[in-house]
Amino acid sequence: MAARVAGEQVRLTILEASRRSGLSEPTLRYYEQIGLIGPVPRDPSSGHRRYDAAAMDVLDSLGCLRSAGLRVEDLRRYLDLLARGDAAAAEQRELFDHHADRLEAEIERLTLRLEYLRLKARLWDARDRGDTAAAQGLIPRLVGLIERF
Repeated sequence: MAARVAGEQVRLTILEASRRSGLSEPTLRYYEQIGLIGPVPRDPSSGHRRYDAAAMDVLDSLGCLRSAGLRVEDLRRYLDLLARGDAAAAEQRELFDHHADRLEAEIERLTLRLEYLRLKARLWDARDRGDTAAAQGLIPRLVGLIERF
């Protein structure tokens, strides 16, 4: 949340909003441009954007969801469903279940790739040590992993 000084709310600059939300400055401008977030008030003296607590709450959520792999269309859908409140709870669940399933499949693919790289490192370690038997023993496992890609 934005800090308060002497009863006045301090509004965050685009740099501060970027750092806090994890979204880049160009992304913040883009989200405003496409209407994903509402118009951001400007500082009267400088004309620079100033993000208030409400905007930061939205940006914090969008930053987390974006880092989880949701696309702009999904973020827009999330915000539309959020505006409907509990009436859209089932649709929100479906949205997040779908992305959780997609992320789980991606993790499985990454796990295979990680295992492949670890086995390759072990293969080259065995070769470095001159342990031909160990190196030969790893090859069927590597071939099996390659077939799973």
